[in-house]
Amino acid sequence: MDFKVLFSQLSVLYAKLTKQQKIIIAIAIVGIVAFLIFLVVFTAKKSTSGQYAVLFDSLTSADAAKVVEQLDKDNIPYKIEANNVIKVPRNIVYKERISIASLGLPKDSGVGFELFDKQQFGATSFDQKIKHLRALEGELARTIIALSPVEKATVNLALPKDTLFVSKQVDPTASIMVQLVEGRMLTTKQIRGIKNLVAAAVPKLKPSNVMLINSDGVTLGDNDEMSQMSELSATQQKYKAKEEKKKQQKIIDVIAPFVGGKEKVVAQVTIEFDFSQQKSTSEKYDPENVVRSEQSSEEKREGTSPKQVGGVPGTVSNIGPVQGLASNKIKEKYTKSTGTTNYEVGKTVSTTKSQFARIKRITAAVVVDGKYKIKKDKDGNPTSEMEYVPLSEADLNALTSLASRSIGIDSNRGDKISVQNLQFERTPINHGVKSVSQAITFTQTYLAPFSGLFKYLFVLILLLILYKKVIAPFADKMLEVSKEDEDLEVPSFMIEEEEGDDLVEKVQSMRKKVEDQLGLGNDFNEDDLKHEVILEKVKTMADETPEEVASLLEALLSEEAEIPGRERR
Repeated sequence: MDFKVLFSQLSVLYAKLTKQQKIIIAIAIVGIVAFLIFLVVFTAKKSTSGQYAVLFDSLTSADAAKVVEQLDKDNIPYKIEANNVIKVPRNIVYKERISIASLGLPKDSGVGFELFDKQQFGATSFDQKIKHLRALEGELARTIIALSPVEKATVNLALPKDTLFVSKQVDPTASIMVQLVEGRMLTTKQIRGIKNLVAAAVPKLKPSNVMLINSDGVTLGDNDEMSQMSELSATQQKYKAKEEKKKQQKIIDVIAPFVGGKEKVVAQVTIEFDFSQQKSTSEKYDPENVVRSEQSSEEKREGTSPKQVGGVPGTVSNIGPVQGLASNKIKEKYTKSTGTTNYEVGKTVSTTKSQFARIKRITAAVVVDGKYKIKKDKDGNPTSEMEYVPLSEADLNALTSLASRSIGIDSNRGDKISVQNLQFERTPINHGVKSVSQAITFTQTYLAPFSGLFKYLFVLILLLILYKKVIAPFADKMLEVSKEDEDLEVPSFMIEEEEGDDLVEKVQSMRKKVEDQLGLGNDFNEDDLKHEVILEKVKTMADETPEEVASLLEALLSEEAEIPGRERR
């Protein structure tokens, strides 16, 4: 597309319009552009600032007043709802929350370990202990408030002094008061979790020494054992129902292709579970002995030993044998061997824990529909009615075998399954209701996510219809009127040059012929002749269309006089 030619055509078209037409078209264009700008700005504003998010909730009256005062100073729009809930535009909620928190608001939200950010000179150990206790209580309260059902929480800890005497030791205790959101309540798991949380944060604190009450003074968590039993029972029932449904679906999936669809099969399965927890330990000894260690030692010694001196008391007995004689030496040899072998007895220790649920028995009941064929009359001709044909015994046995294998029927365990063939009641289907429900489902599934896009598409279609039905016909009509006015303003009696030349030639030939007949000479002026011919043509047109001639004269006089001439008239 040549935009230069297009712009030239548009400029020519614009030049042909009257002043009134130009004003109308300009107003229409400005109105459309303003409408589009308003639509875009309004939609953007609604998508950002039009949606409000919670800045602070559950504030005290004093904190709420200070927060509102700060929002007024910052020129931030806000909304105040019940329970002192303050909302601001979603796009600035985090920025404004940080800005207000830097001012120390809200002040009644509790204190934590930020108490130790500023150290006080000359603080005693008692002051430090009190600060630590306050900080610990505040941090625990903040953690508990993080739970969705809890609106406010207060934690009080009783920490006894340490003592060297075991008999005088006292266990720490804790008390918690929670204010719940209206219409909400804490579950047993959440109550147990709060107690365990506080007990884990305080040394030597047991969950049983944590007291939890609500704002109405009702003690929470007294019947923990009963609650645990009820929770366990609910878990067991849920597990049982889930397993039964899985096996029912298996039966339907296996049998449905053979009987013509899932709507022709009905299955019910009952499973008896053993939920008792069992743990067993067994030891097995290996009969083959294994040598664990072996030790051996050997001792040897050789030499002579002196003779024993004895006899009648006297000199000879005291002196003893004479040394240095070979006969006086007695040879001695000593040998000793010792061995120790330790044997290890092989032993295997195994610990077995039973699974969560053991199947004791499975019973299943399955009902299947039969077959249908066109009913024939006595002559063997088909009719419009359908005839029910039950399944054969062989078919039922085959279906029973398939269903048994699909869910794991064990006859040794006492499992039983029954497959029966019965005629299902055939009710007419309301196609109108079915089609409406399908249309609603299709709309909610596929069209609802694009609702925002459809809004802009609707506006675009509306503008297109407005252009086709209003603006385009109006513009065409205005252009037609402009063309008619142009045709009226510019008279079509101007003599073309070729037409004038032909007319002059004709007049000259006729005049020459007349002059020859009259015996006149050939001396005549062509310019005078053209002037006379044009003058005659003008006279003729003036007689026929006097209004056009008057308009032409007025236009010529205006051009010659150039616009000031009109102002003098």
